[in-house]
Amino acid sequence: MVESSLRDSKAVIQQLKETISKQIIGQDVLVERMLVALLADGHILVEGAPGLAKTRAINVLSKGIEADFHRVQFTPDLLPSDLTGTDIYRPQQGTFEFQKGPLFHNLVLADEINRAPAKVQAALLEAMAERQITVGGASYQLPSLFMVMATQNPLEQEGTYPLPEAQLDRFLLHVKIDYPKAVHEKEILHLARREEKGGDTKKATSEPITQQQLFAARQEILDVYMSDELEDYLLQLILATREPAAYGDDLAAWVQYGASPRASIALDRCSRAKAWLNQRDFVTPEDIQNIAYDVLRHRLIMSYEAEAEGITADRFIKELINRVAVP
Repeated sequence: MVESSLRDSKAVIQQLKETISKQIIGQDVLVERMLVALLADGHILVEGAPGLAKTRAINVLSKGIEADFHRVQFTPDLLPSDLTGTDIYRPQQGTFEFQKGPLFHNLVLADEINRAPAKVQAALLEAMAERQITVGGASYQLPSLFMVMATQNPLEQEGTYPLPEAQLDRFLLHVKIDYPKAVHEKEILHLARREEKGGDTKKATSEPITQQQLFAARQEILDVYMSDELEDYLLQLILATREPAAYGDDLAAWVQYGASPRASIALDRCSRAKAWLNQRDFVTPEDIQNIAYDVLRHRLIMSYEAEAEGITADRFIKELINRVAVP
């Protein structure tokens, strides 16, 4: 019975992945990382140029599961109450009534999060961390299924409010996406034409999975096996971000602050989720190495010298992976 349930959970998630991939073409990394964040019960920050299907991706994801979706366009004049909701006075009853905001949906797209001021960003990130919001002295629980996908545009920085490093740590993953290849862009053209003609896109969709199935999958991921040697390797990668001098003086000069223990937890959860998505019940070194970039790149504070030389967090992570011994 347990084996049957395991197969069922893997089958429905795999079907969901295939369904999303049919509508989000050429962004396989984004599709996989969204599912990893969903299965690992975390939030995802996506960085990429406009027009790369970031909004479409989470919208398609919401239709593939029994969940409601809400998109919030972040602007400089946004207020925290525009996200959390606010108390509305009802003169007929002479009482205040709480009006829920967009954060009470299951999937929330925070579009161009770096365009909102600090108070709005703090309200969102507090909700992400605590899974509740507080208005007027009263606290309100957010849904059990709650995931935020925030986007930011790396091309235009004028009039933006960069997220503080300590708040970035609240995101499970920071994913960078690029333009699709020519062969994929041709498929995108054909898909857009079919949709413009009113083609039956429902044929590409499947029966939405239930939240209970999703929660069952999350429990199964906790049982994915990771050997003691791999666990030590995972921790060595994290510790190397804090004490890089052990792996070279050049690395020590590149990073100012390393990753927190939250990164260890995130890398563990994401590695297990990635292995499970790949139809395995055990974690490999490749799982850890592949997802390490998205787990760590927003948790490292690079030194001034590294920035001056054009050394990115990704370059630093690549060197760590090359230098930390694999069991």
